[in-house]
Amino acid sequence: MTTFVKFRILLLSLLCCSLFSQAQIEPDPTTWTYDIKKTNGDEYTVRFHVKLKEHWHLYSQNPGGDNDGSLIPPSFKIKSPKSAKFTGKVKEEGKLIAETIDGIGTIRYFKDKVDYTLKAVVTENGKLSGTYSYQVCDETHCLPTYYKTFSFDITDASGASDTSAVPDTATSTTAGTPTDTVKKVTTTVTTNIKTPETPAKEDSKEVSQSIWVILLSGFGAGLAAVVTPCIYSMIPITVSFFTKKSKSRKQGIINASFYSFSIIFIFAALGMLIVGAFGANALNSLSTHWIPNLIFFAIFILFAFSFLGAFELTLPSSWTNKVDSKANTNSFTGIFFMALTLVIVSFSCTSAFIGGIAVLASKGGVWGPLAGFASFGLGIALPFTIFALFPSYLKNLEKPGGWQNAVKVTLGFLELALALKFLSNADLAKGWRLLDREVFIAIWVVLSILLGLYLLGKLRFSHDDDLPKNMFGIPYVSIPRLLLATAAFSFAVYMIPGMWGAPLKAISSFVPPMGTQDFTGGSGGGHHAPAADNGAPPPVKYVDKLKIYEPEVATKFGLVTYYDLDEAKAAAKILKKPLMLDFTGINCINCRKMEGQVWSDPEVMKRLKEDFVVASLYCDFNNEELPESEQYYSKVLGAQVVTVGNKNADYQATRFNTNAQPYYFFIDGEDRLLADKGYDYNPDIARFIAHLDAVKKKYKELNP
Repeated sequence: MTTFVKFRILLLSLLCCSLFSQAQIEPDPTTWTYDIKKTNGDEYTVRFHVKLKEHWHLYSQNPGGDNDGSLIPPSFKIKSPKSAKFTGKVKEEGKLIAETIDGIGTIRYFKDKVDYTLKAVVTENGKLSGTYSYQVCDETHCLPTYYKTFSFDITDASGASDTSAVPDTATSTTAGTPTDTVKKVTTTVTTNIKTPETPAKEDSKEVSQSIWVILLSGFGAGLAAVVTPCIYSMIPITVSFFTKKSKSRKQGIINASFYSFSIIFIFAALGMLIVGAFGANALNSLSTHWIPNLIFFAIFILFAFSFLGAFELTLPSSWTNKVDSKANTNSFTGIFFMALTLVIVSFSCTSAFIGGIAVLASKGGVWGPLAGFASFGLGIALPFTIFALFPSYLKNLEKPGGWQNAVKVTLGFLELALALKFLSNADLAKGWRLLDREVFIAIWVVLSILLGLYLLGKLRFSHDDDLPKNMFGIPYVSIPRLLLATAAFSFAVYMIPGMWGAPLKAISSFVPPMGTQDFTGGSGGGHHAPAADNGAPPPVKYVDKLKIYEPEVATKFGLVTYYDLDEAKAAAKILKKPLMLDFTGINCINCRKMEGQVWSDPEVMKRLKEDFVVASLYCDFNNEELPESEQYYSKVLGAQVVTVGNKNADYQATRFNTNAQPYYFFIDGEDRLLADKGYDYNPDIARFIAHLDAVKKKYKELNP
């Protein structure tokens, strides 16, 4: 195994909840101090100074990664007075570490020390107080996210400036118990991390795999755009114009080359314009938010309908006329305007590609849009240069015709499929359940079949030409169309088993998670109700929100899981079975590994279904707040317990002295431990079965 492969595997563990368990509760390895200074009128500058122990780090405000929310940057909130608020963006200063890995994205964090600067508007004197949260990680794992308080006495809201510094004893490694006035806390499962050691400034050029992916994708999209009617038909006209109107062949080649360079420059400028308007970090954040995903969905639907022939997207004709009036071959300026004319008039064909490149380029940091759009322009411009160098090849170009409409319609179907992915992202973020897994797959299956029928000439649109005819006057299908139709039908057939729960590993990153599937095939059928015949009540609490994250094996084999500790204890007493406490996480990949590799074993599943009551306690389930009467301060977590996830994490840490997931502990109805030690991440099936059998034996001894 190469060093790179090892490094990549270690970075992938950023998405895991736990690879090796933490046997003890670890103290916070950060020290925070903060100060405030009046700068202008009612505006104050608040600075948070952080020192980190060796090997530990804090994530940047733009942490990067795979956009799954598992990398948590520091955040700051003002609680009182209500008239006060933070304005603008958080400014961070420190040694930024950045690394981009294909399939994960760019991961950014600070080591040693970092300062966070915020602007606050305070219009009245008094106590300015709030909270700040952060997640701190080392090379092997992350600690639960901390929420701490800060406060300042404001006495000069309309007077002279003043500066004060206050140590944050709540987060100092030498301090005692933090204040219990925190009103909100978030806890996450531990994460195994191998941190990269490549320092880089966020605005420096990152030669990374993702940039190469963007470059190649942009270039490929540019070449694909060339075969659309808007551009393809312009190649022989434009090249002939340069070669015939120029004084010499050399001059014609120079003019055509400058024309091609102008196309690249125009698209590159468009990419930089996007960065200037939105910022690379804003693009990256927008790509994960539900509202931009809905906007992308609408845009791609618009592009798809345009490609399918419903209408044609064009820029205002006045733009074209104004630019075209300045186009000529007598100067490089005129040639530049010729290139700009091509870009404008070809918008109806390139718009869909531009939208796709913009989305892809948002993953590449500052240089992503520039790389994506410049390479897209290169893909479009390259044929013009090649044919200018070898004008005799122009006669080999096929005449524009119906095949170009076929290209546009095929792209239209692909745009529809991609549009659904953006809708699915928004759907999952908001929990609407509009596009559950089988619904999403069903639509993709139908689109693939329709595309196959279209390529075979069985489905026609208003702007399509007739299929070519052979010497006998019979329409026929070309070999390329036949191969593409075969691929479309094969893809549809491949996806059909996914309607009944097949994993579809080849496209698993595109389809919604298995937990959104309403029915899966296999032994035990789909979702099974709890063993109501035995008198046990069914799980009720949090089922509506956590059912979609239920392990695939539980769904497949009908394993009943509870999400609330008290409900699970009540069921264990009624059924007279030992209770397995499954401390897990929504984004815990190693939890999914244990479930997929160990729980799915027939002997393990038989024991879990017949001999145990299973309680899956999600320690990162922080979308559900506890009633205020049930909130309390946790000494072991050093923070206020506000959410269900906090409660589960506190119970694990307080009762079992560990804060890693996955971790399995076993108790009986009287809350007695049935094993001296819990079972951490270890996919040894025989060892897990032996542990279950020992627990069952102990239960019978305590409950004859």
